[in-house]
Amino acid sequence: MRTFRECLGNQVLFFDGGTGSVLQAQGLLPGELPENWNVEQPEKIVQLGYGYYLAGSNIINTNTFGAFVTKFTGQDGKYSVRQVIDAAFKNAEKARSMIIQKEKEDGTESVPRFIAFDIGSCGKLLKPLGDLEFEDCVTLFKQTFEAGIKNNPDLILIETMNDLYEAKAAVIAAKEAMEAAGKDIPIVASMVYDEGQKTLTGSSPEICAAVLESLGVSALGLNCSLGPEQMKPIVARLLESTTLPVLVKPNAGLPKSENGHTVYDVGAEEFSDIVSEFCRQGAMIAGGCCGTNPTFIKQLVQKVGALDSFNKPNAPKKSVITSGTRLVEFGGKNPPVLIGERINPTGKKKLKQALTDNDMAYILNEGLTQEEKGAQVLDVNVGLPEIDECKMMQAVIKELQAVTDLPLQIDTSDPVTMEKALRIYNGKPLINSVNGKQEVMKQVFPLVKKYGGMVVALALDENGIPETAEGRIQIVERLYSEAAKYGISKEDIIIDPLAMTVSADDQAGVATLATVKYVHEKKNGLTSLGISNVSFGLPLREHITSIFFTMAMQNGLSAAIMNPNATEMMKAWTCFKTLSGLDAQCLGYIDFAGKYESTVAVNASASASGGQNKNAASKTDDSLHPLTKAIVKGLKENAKTETLSLLTGGDGSEPMSAMDVINTKIIPALDIIGKDFENKKAYLPQLLMAADAAKEAFAVIKAELEKKGVAGEKKGPIVIATVKGDIHDIGKNIVKVLLENYSFRVIDLGKDVPPETILDAVIKEHAPLAGLSALMTTTVGAMEETIKLIHKDAPWCKVFVGGAVLNQEYADKIHADAYTKDAMESVKYAQSICG
Repeated sequence: MRTFRECLGNQVLFFDGGTGSVLQAQGLLPGELPENWNVEQPEKIVQLGYGYYLAGSNIINTNTFGAFVTKFTGQDGKYSVRQVIDAAFKNAEKARSMIIQKEKEDGTESVPRFIAFDIGSCGKLLKPLGDLEFEDCVTLFKQTFEAGIKNNPDLILIETMNDLYEAKAAVIAAKEAMEAAGKDIPIVASMVYDEGQKTLTGSSPEICAAVLESLGVSALGLNCSLGPEQMKPIVARLLESTTLPVLVKPNAGLPKSENGHTVYDVGAEEFSDIVSEFCRQGAMIAGGCCGTNPTFIKQLVQKVGALDSFNKPNAPKKSVITSGTRLVEFGGKNPPVLIGERINPTGKKKLKQALTDNDMAYILNEGLTQEEKGAQVLDVNVGLPEIDECKMMQAVIKELQAVTDLPLQIDTSDPVTMEKALRIYNGKPLINSVNGKQEVMKQVFPLVKKYGGMVVALALDENGIPETAEGRIQIVERLYSEAAKYGISKEDIIIDPLAMTVSADDQAGVATLATVKYVHEKKNGLTSLGISNVSFGLPLREHITSIFFTMAMQNGLSAAIMNPNATEMMKAWTCFKTLSGLDAQCLGYIDFAGKYESTVAVNASASASGGQNKNAASKTDDSLHPLTKAIVKGLKENAKTETLSLLTGGDGSEPMSAMDVINTKIIPALDIIGKDFENKKAYLPQLLMAADAAKEAFAVIKAELEKKGVAGEKKGPIVIATVKGDIHDIGKNIVKVLLENYSFRVIDLGKDVPPETILDAVIKEHAPLAGLSALMTTTVGAMEETIKLIHKDAPWCKVFVGGAVLNQEYADKIHADAYTKDAMESVKYAQSICG
């Protein structure tokens, strides 16, 4: 029998369908953990797996979707994680034995039968958006994977992931658990997208594909939340974005309630029509999620088998890096990528001092200023002898990724620092750097392979930097060859031919440009340069630097590490784009020209007045007070400082009252980011970081009021909870943060909360509003029961509901007073009820 890896990509493979929704129909109670049935009702789990095999599934999942130590402790008569996982594998193996025996008895042709160790989201949001540390998340998943891997699954399925950062933690945990056990098991990773074609935390299909493929999974895709019709555009985008096999597991449409039961609006006929078309288009793994059953899978298998043509997936490998929410592509028809160089202490006294003083506000402002000036990637180098580089690098990456969505270039020569940074980075980073020294390649290439990313490769080796292009080209060829041994493709390598100063060698520029041209034309490869090095030691450096930049771009340069504040450099880049046909309708040039003219006018005014024009401000700053801008950008330290300055008159102006600060500076900032979130101009990370900055501002106000003996007024209270049986509190926590920052008093009861507990809190607080969250289909019944109790015994209280499995129709069916699709909708509803 062929292995899963041998079958993958060579034929369409079929997963099973829903588990929780099927078990509910067989008597699983609202809030009851499906994994318990592995021990308590194993015969039903065996029959479920056997039924899917009989329908044509090649792969069945173990009933372990929520098998985490947060739920299964082995205490108080409950089962441990290992008990439920071992029982789940025993049931799956029995189902497989039954189908193999039946095929032997019937004399029918045997098809590949695999068992996937299935695990879903841990239910918590990672920092900085939530309270779970990345390493704690890795540990949580690793405990589960260690228990499952010893049962020798054919593959690992990491599914229903709302957050790409959590998916990364899960993949790393699986790889490390396998490494410890001496095993190599294929990993399939599947994300959840909303109808806006983004994950909960704002990652696009292209970003998820880039990160997961870079991490080394064997296949990737999407499941849950949406029906097959809603998945069509997302499937198309995934097929164009990855070289890996694509998995598609839709729900049976969207959920609704009938007679107290959850049902879905798409039948097996329509489901199989659409999903079989996905397979014809190139999806290589198909199955079902919530609401589907063996009938759905049987019809799907039959219709795929009847197809007379398939599109072989052939998406080209793309050279991309990402943050969690932004993707940058190198090469092709893309203009050279601008990498901001200002977070690098070399030659920068103020940055050196900021690093020494741990002045994170200064560092973050350097990053945001570069973003505003046009940088597409931020170089991060914090290497100073007097500080702990490894600790500082991690801190700067975390803080920068909290306030900007630009991808980062991790710039260090220390392999320990490099690994720590790659591990906690959210996205697919650019790594600076490796070189032709054998020792360095042995240190860096394994890290690139394990954690993913693109890597800058310098044209130097043990003998230093060759003076000629020919010498550098020899090193380039060796770098490509050595990287290939680690499975790192040319598309993930950016060659740095090294710009040397022409004041020391008048042929240095010639050698560098010749190497750029060779890599571009002969190798179809990518290049990057630290542009400003070329003019070191010369007067009027910007003239030499900008012309050299233009010449390098003409020879095929893919990226430049440069100062985006340098007008001459930005002028060269903008004009090159326009003259190369990379600036549609010259819009980029027109925008630059307007800013350039404004800058010239400001400088002329400052010169005429004998100094800087203090009244001049950039367009970005004109309409926003520094406090408002700090909150919109998520700058917590700035928000604290500006709030205190306004309250105390620290800037020399008249002190403002607390309510004026709130109403004229803080609330407008939250409204700006809230509207951007609703209009898809900002995503969850930006929304939550703005909320955190506002929280810091409110804390300053509270402290000042307490000094004066004045208590801050709060609206509400609002009781919120994740309902009984559900440990996923991501959505609830997001709603809590925003409500609190709009001055509501929130009583958070946590997760897995019984209906009676929620009712008691509502009555005790006489709360006018309660919010309920559920992620899993199996727990919506507990939500309905809670609503009934509140309406009966606390009729003054309105109930709003939210979660991935809900929609307006379903909320109406379970008699919720409101359905809020996201956190901002929850705030709006709370304002309508509580003022």
